[in-house]
Amino acid sequence: MHRILCSTGALIGRPNGRDFRLLSCCAERLKCDGFEFMMYDSWYERLEELSRFLLPLSLNIPVMHCEKHIGEALSAGTEEKRREAEAHFEVNCQLACALGAKTMVMHLWDGLPSDRMIHHNVAAYPALREKALAHGIDLTVENVVCAQQDPLTHWRTLLEKAPQAHFTYDTKMAAFHGQTEEMYAPENSFLWTEGHIVHLHVNDYAGGYKEWEKLRTLHIGEGQIDFQRLFAYLRRVAYAGDYTVEATSFLPDGIIRFQALNRTFDRIRALTA
Repeated sequence: MHRILCSTGALIGRPNGRDFRLLSCCAERLKCDGFEFMMYDSWYERLEELSRFLLPLSLNIPVMHCEKHIGEALSAGTEEKRREAEAHFEVNCQLACALGAKTMVMHLWDGLPSDRMIHHNVAAYPALREKALAHGIDLTVENVVCAQQDPLTHWRTLLEKAPQAHFTYDTKMAAFHGQTEEMYAPENSFLWTEGHIVHLHVNDYAGGYKEWEKLRTLHIGEGQIDFQRLFAYLRRVAYAGDYTVEATSFLPDGIIRFQALNRTFDRIRALTA
């Protein structure tokens, strides 16, 4: 059965001080089936405190979102940055294991360097995948925004090097790149039917092609993505994975919009019924 997960990044951000302690009051107020835990770079120095706090909560965390700057470090293309990325990735894998996560979402490329030297990112992937597998974790590469080309092109390149690669499909990222229709195309159906896409981020988008100023993570219904069509297609291709809601749900003062999140969870349940 599909699980509907809430990204902790939808709850915790800069306006509320990235305070992971907020999670203690969130679980009972959210009608989700578990969480996708988002790791922040500012938490590396607080790992012991983070673990001591989170583990007793016994939250259901089947998915962890790898800290995003790892992909940015890989994108820099230097040996020093590659070693830094691998060391931080190991920490993320260890935390995922402690939390009970079996799936890892990764931005293989990220930040200002983005995909400008994508060969460095692709070359680093096999070692990262093996490291994740050694921890019992399935590493998935998200179709995150690109500065040079597009996510689907990079997925294909990655599959040439690693035919068993798995992916997380983010609806907003696809719409941003104008690739929503391509994801329904017959020539790309293998991504679904052969089990490459194993996880979904269900977010709306209200902009046009690479409209950077509108690159916000919205709730279903706040943008123009046709989710009725998406979920009908997912039924046809027998998608078996989970759904994560990442829609930003805290106000400028840090207050969390629990009702908005619960409405989105209800909408997804109705769409999958």
